[in-house]
Amino acid sequence: MLRGISTVLLLVVSNAFMTLAWYGHIAFKSRLERFSMAAIVVLSWGIALFEYCFQVPANRIGSAEFGGPFSIWELKVIQEVVSLTVFTLFALVFMRSDTLRWNHLAGFACLVLAVYFIFRK
Repeated sequence: MLRGISTVLLLVVSNAFMTLAWYGHIAFKSRLERFSMAAIVVLSWGIALFEYCFQVPANRIGSAEFGGPFSIWELKVIQEVVSLTVFTLFALVFMRSDTLRWNHLAGFACLVLAVYFIFRK
């Protein structure tokens, strides 16, 4: 149980860094406009390094291959659901130009169904 919870928490932290690395330059455009594209790429790579510092341990702790509770398929689906959840929170808080619409929620519901089917024995 603890390995499963640890895995999910590490994935949440990892995805927070991933989302910041991938979309932070858009969300914080006014603060980063003066930097070149190359500088933004290097900054994003630096942030993404922290993503991997949490992602790799999450997958090793959670993987059944290393004594964890999840198959590789389950880890991938968990990762995608966590990723979209973190992204949604980021978008709602920092990206005020886009709104959450019904079709986004319908897509998320499909992901919940994916979790159901992947975890079904």
